[in-house]
Amino acid sequence: MLDIERWQEIFDTIRKNKLRTFLTGLSVASGIFILVILLGFGQGMQNGIAKEFEEDASNRIVIWSEVTTKEYKGLNPGRRIQLRNENFEYVTKRFSDEIEHQTARIHINNVLISYQQESLGYRVQGVSSGHQFIENQFISQGRYVNYEDEKNTAKVVVISNKIKREVFKGGKSPIGEYLDLSGIKFKIIGVYGDRGSEREEERIFMPITTAQKCFNGADRVGNIQFTLKPAATFEQSVLESNKFSKDVKEYLQKVHTVASDDERAIRFFNTLDEAKRYNNLSKNIQLFFWFVGVCTIIAGVVGVGNIMLIVVKERTREIGIRKALGAKPWSIVGMILHEAIFITAISGFSGLIFSMGLLEILGPHIGVDYILNPSVNFNVALTTVFILILAGAIAGFFPAWRAARIHTIDALRHE
Repeated sequence: MLDIERWQEIFDTIRKNKLRTFLTGLSVASGIFILVILLGFGQGMQNGIAKEFEEDASNRIVIWSEVTTKEYKGLNPGRRIQLRNENFEYVTKRFSDEIEHQTARIHINNVLISYQQESLGYRVQGVSSGHQFIENQFISQGRYVNYEDEKNTAKVVVISNKIKREVFKGGKSPIGEYLDLSGIKFKIIGVYGDRGSEREEERIFMPITTAQKCFNGADRVGNIQFTLKPAATFEQSVLESNKFSKDVKEYLQKVHTVASDDERAIRFFNTLDEAKRYNNLSKNIQLFFWFVGVCTIIAGVVGVGNIMLIVVKERTREIGIRKALGAKPWSIVGMILHEAIFITAISGFSGLIFSMGLLEILGPHIGVDYILNPSVNFNVALTTVFILILAGAIAGFFPAWRAARIHTIDALRHE
């Protein structure tokens, strides 16, 4: 590799065939470039999907009810199923060993909200104390609704950072202030933030027992939500959450007299199922990206092999002279291989540097749904380049071996 004369020969050959060498190198560099960019966007998709599921607890199960669609035990379809406090309490007690956090939630409609004669337009919901963890919220000031508030049906509310900015201007603390909800005074005990979007901060929360008592909710529940204790692996977590959903569904169908095959009466949303679906989709897309990138690289390597065949053909007479002067076969092989490896290495590293630089500069600024900060593992990309160089060496070996086996007399006679 340190033979100066051999390197001079390689550079002389490249100078004599600038366009051919450039096009060959471009095909190799573009293969690495395309592969790295595709892998970067595949990682960006995984980052984006992970970000979407970070907004709420990643193992959340939401249960709500609608209307029956099938006749069952003499009852007509079209019945509206209503979840009750007793359903929430039963599930919480029965599966206490599996449940990490739980909340029942009720939406309060047609409530008039005001603060010091100023009307406010936010949504109001009654929740349990576990709601904060299921929604992945954090406390900025004060505290959240707790079990004592539920037990005592306390007239307290928690507002968001957004509501604080919009209503309590000038840095005024809202803690201890009162909101008027349809003529009932509620004390503000805390300010929360949501790791999702600001859209999630347009809500005011109060204890669910207070919401039911003050706004004619009786014992009705809009939906119930749970997170399960984490398992050792993602696949095990999915299996356990599906079993939990199945068991709860059977109980609710039995207690509300719903047919087992009526899919619309009692509905479930399992974030782990969604995460698994998106992860599988992301993996399939990444496999497709690998396939496209590898095919592009193979095309570049084939181009290197073809160019080496042309080089051998053009230099056949020169090879014959070298052999007549005593050049060994492996010396001929080394001469051809060095040129193939040099072109492949320079082109491969050029494509790698350009693609990695492009991802580094533009990646953080890409604002596409489900794609966040496209990037690629440098070790993976570098390994790919070395594999490419090896493939280039293999592609150059066969023309080189063919050149080494040419009979000296035939080579000298070649025109």
